[in-house]
This record gives sequence, structure tokens and C-alpha cells, in this order.
Amino acid sequence: MPIPPEGAMDGGPVIDCHHHLWDLSLGKHAWLSPEAGLAGLGDLAYLRRDYGPAEIAADIAGTGVVASVHVEALWDETDPVGETAWLDTLALPPGIAARCVAAAPLADPHVETVLAAQARHPRVAGIRQTLRWHPDPAMRWGGENLLENPAWRRGVGRLTHHGLLLEVLTNPWQATAIAELAADFPDLPIVVNHCCSPMDRDEAGIRRWHEGLAALGRRPSIHLKLSNLARYAPAFTPEAARAVLQPCLDAFGAERCLWGSDYPVARRELGYAATLDLFRRAIATLPAAAQRALLHDNAARLYGIEAG
Repeated sequence: MPIPPEGAMDGGPVIDCHHHLWDLSLGKHAWLSPEAGLAGLGDLAYLRRDYGPAEIAADIAGTGVVASVHVEALWDETDPVGETAWLDTLALPPGIAARCVAAAPLADPHVETVLAAQARHPRVAGIRQTLRWHPDPAMRWGGENLLENPAWRRGVGRLTHHGLLLEVLTNPWQATAIAELAADFPDLPIVVNHCCSPMDRDEAGIRRWHEGLAALGRRPSIHLKLSNLARYAPAFTPEAARAVLQPCLDAFGAERCLWGSDYPVARRELGYAATLDLFRRAIATLPAAAQRALLHDNAARLYGIEAG
């Protein structure tokens, strides 16, 4: 689906399908500590402040966001259900964190207990896994390639039993393996985060990303989040954004892509309203139905959100 030049924007309602919340006083997010040194993310000093109900309410004000999906934020892995229980205690703006994608150790032989506990929370729609393997050890998150772990794949197989989808934070190096995973579990909805993270920006890396998107897009059960777009379009112009969005839409079509802010992580690039505005301008002259699908309807359908 070619993206036309900039034009009139659809002003309809928006569902932010990807953001995080945290309270650093709880001590549950070790990755945000100065000592963590998480590969590939650079200096995280800008993130070392709370992001809760007051902060997200201020960010979404006046943007047209009517609902959102909270995504697990690497909460203490010994207590994955604790993050979900904490969300239930928050006085959030209407529709915000209406649904959430939680955490679970899918390779753990006792993961069934965790999945059952997560599924008892009405807002939980899925489980996210970090699969950011990279041939450069400095760019990896975690040492194990979970896609090659039989125990992890057994855990994946339990998700549909609980009515849960699978989200993956990954990159083009694993795109083919994720496409194969989708073939093995055809009834499991899979959502790939952040445009499949085209982190390698040289010619070979961009080619690998294009090929990975094509492989993923051939599997009808896979959806793609067009989240944290500005990280890969640092000129912050509609033209730069289209260079990222076009291969995504070519591979998936507007019916299997959805917008997410990735806030507050994406604050390093742009403010919340500017992040959404960049996306809106980049898709401005797509048909109105396609714009609404990307900004609202696909997320509402995939996560079961009644809003807008």
C-alpha cells in the first residue's frame, strides 16, 4: 500500500497500543538503574523518573487517545503477576491501560501457574517476550536464544489455552524464526513490536529488515506495531517516517498494523503529542478507513477494547 504525500489527516479516535507505566519507588525495574547498562539503549537517565497516572494523563490530553494497552516493563521477573496486580490499584484516566500485555517465564516448567494467574485479570490480553538476540553480544538482551528452547516453545503452546496472544520484542535477525513459530502455532496471534526494530542501519541491515518484514508478513496470524517510529526516523519529518512505514505496510497492509507510542521510552526522540502527530502526518492521505484502522480499529479488534 503506497503512502501518498502529506495531506489532510483523519481526526478520529486513537488507541495507543504500546506504552509502559512504572513507579521507581517500588524497586521493581532493575534495568532502569544506572548500574544495569542494558545493551543497545544508551543512556537511560531520561527515563529514571516515575511514569504513572498523572504523567500519562498530561501526555494524552488533547491528542484524541481514547484507550491504550499497557505493555510489561521488565518488572522483577520473580514476580510477573505483581505488575498486573499493581496496575489494578492505579486510578488511571478512562480507557488507559484498558488492556495489558503481561509477563510470564514461558520456558519455566511451572509457567502454567503464572499464565493462569495472569489470565484471571480481565485486562490481560497477552504475554510479551524479549527475543532480541543479535550476533554482536553487545547488542543482545539476555544470552539465550529462546526460539531454540523446546521448553519455551511448550510454554508458547499454552497461550491459546488461556486466550492469550504472544507479543515479541525482537529484531530482523530472528524474523524468519518467528515466522516459522507462527506456522507451528497458526491459531496463536503474534504481535511484533516496534516495526521489528531495524536497529542495524547499514545497507545490509536495512536489507535484512526488509526481508524479515516480508517473511513475517506472509503469516496471517502476525501483526506489526508501528511503535517508537521516531527512533528510526530521526529527521522527524513525514518523509523520514514514510521510509520506515512503507516497508511495514507493504508487508502487512493497513489491516495488520497498529500505532503505539512506546512512551515513556520514546520521550528521548519526541514529546507524546509530537510522536502521534508525526505518525498522523505520515499516513495523512491514506484512505480514511485505513487511517482509522491503523490508529484505532485494529487495536480495538486485536485486544478486545471497546472505545471511541
